[in-house]
Amino acid sequence: MRHKLFLFDLDDTLLDFKASEQLSFDRTLQALGLSGDLTALFLHYQAINVALWRAFETGSVSKDFLKVERFRKTFVENSLELDPEAASRLYLDSLADTVVLIDGSVELCTTLAGVGEVGIITNGMESIQNRRIVKSGLRDAISFVATSEACGYAKPDVRFFEYAAQMARPVAKAEAIIIGDRLDADILGANRYGIESCWFNPQRSANASEAVPTFEVSSLHDIIRSVA
Repeated sequence: MRHKLFLFDLDDTLLDFKASEQLSFDRTLQALGLSGDLTALFLHYQAINVALWRAFETGSVSKDFLKVERFRKTFVENSLELDPEAASRLYLDSLADTVVLIDGSVELCTTLAGVGEVGIITNGMESIQNRRIVKSGLRDAISFVATSEACGYAKPDVRFFEYAAQMARPVAKAEAIIIGDRLDADILGANRYGIESCWFNPQRSANASEAVPTFEVSSLHDIIRSVA
């Protein structure tokens, strides 16, 4: 295997964030006194949350603002008299405990750790991501976790990838690869930094972006064969 450094996105690449997100959202709203089917409210929240994360990645909003604003806006637009700061605290506490693994993630990281170094590159919140990694069973296979929160820059900013590379053992760029599900953050970041990438695309979505992955897989089980 020619790659020696494997930089993995975490959410929706190794961990099923969408599943964890819905579990945590439901627990949070139930703790605040809402009951019944929360599906429509969750979908509304999710759209607001995605837009705020995109704004964070371009530097338009801060992470502290995002954490509360996603709930404030959801509550206002649905005429709910709930405390967004309390919701944010409850949600983040729950998110660290509602870990759902994507099939093959532990086996893949364990195998790759035997031939090189595995690092996590994430725009998520450092304390939450570290807790989720421990809970997932991935911790023993991972050498380091690079977060945008600690770095000060978010994917796809080249400065984030430079920061992550400094945490790893020295390797040539030709020996490094980024694996992630997002074209606009993981794959575009790899393109800009000048290393190879593997787009994890379980939905087999079309690529209409400017990002150009070196490899594309729909299952984590295919990664070893692709990047070898």
